[in-house]
Amino acid sequence: MQKVTIRSTDLTVNPIGLGTNAVGGQKYYPHITDEDGRAFLKAAIDNGVDFWDTAFTYGPKRSEEIIGEVLKETSKRKEIVLATKASHQFIGEEVVHNNHPTFLTEAVYEALERLQTDYIDLFYIHFPDDATPKFEAVGALQRLKEKGIIRAIGVSNFSLEQLEEANQDGFVNVFQGHYNLIERGAEDKIFPYTNKHNISFVPYFPFASGLLAGKYTKDTSFEEGDLRLKQKIFQEPYFQAYLEKVASLRLIANELGVEVAHLVLASYLHREEIDVVIPGAKSAEQVKNNLAASEIRLTKEMLD
Repeated sequence: MQKVTIRSTDLTVNPIGLGTNAVGGQKYYPHITDEDGRAFLKAAIDNGVDFWDTAFTYGPKRSEEIIGEVLKETSKRKEIVLATKASHQFIGEEVVHNNHPTFLTEAVYEALERLQTDYIDLFYIHFPDDATPKFEAVGALQRLKEKGIIRAIGVSNFSLEQLEEANQDGFVNVFQGHYNLIERGAEDKIFPYTNKHNISFVPYFPFASGLLAGKYTKDTSFEEGDLRLKQKIFQEPYFQAYLEKVASLRLIANELGVEVAHLVLASYLHREEIDVVIPGAKSAEQVKNNLAASEIRLTKEMLD
């Protein structure tokens, strides 16, 4: 499988990565155990999925801890490119976002301990706060990069204005944002900026929480507490309308002899703004199945 180098970095990876919010993510997916999470990660190692995306808040902390345990057990740390994120701060029962340089620096070192590593390949500011100048927040990460503690700098969930401020010194390598074939707002403002400034765009929710994977029907229901119950796209009348759009995608997928999920991932990788995708997985089989997308070549007509 041909690897790609994430632009403006020296990180070379399989373009089909792994989002790990289900690893240690019982807060979101109550039926998934820690052992299930370990199985996802080992399947990724066995199948060459070497770009893993995690965060402090997945668990919280538990996703990073399990990843650290698995990489230590398998001695595969050098083969995996790790991306993690921080900004969430717990103050009593309240959760706030903190981008202060001191907080971010401490967050990096705490993540190193959980991941059982001495460097992090890509570190994101997970969410913006309301107080910290964004160039100062990124400046703290740049100092860690110069020390070899992190290899690349990312920001996530920033507005265009916040991204511009964060990147005033040209230190931002990667932007992670909400983007998929349904929710395409990033195309209007963020994509032009990231292209101009050689910043790689990593979409999260690439399957729109499974909707674009083609696995739901009009009769689909979710367990109480499921994250999807809070999302607008799963409310009526939107849900039925999007199912009809997925049916249109299925016609193209059938023409190519692939699954809808493979078609969707392939469409992202055909965009110049996107170097890698990080689909989540809730089973080892899903980890392996996602890889088929990298073999798909789409014509301009299909993309249109």
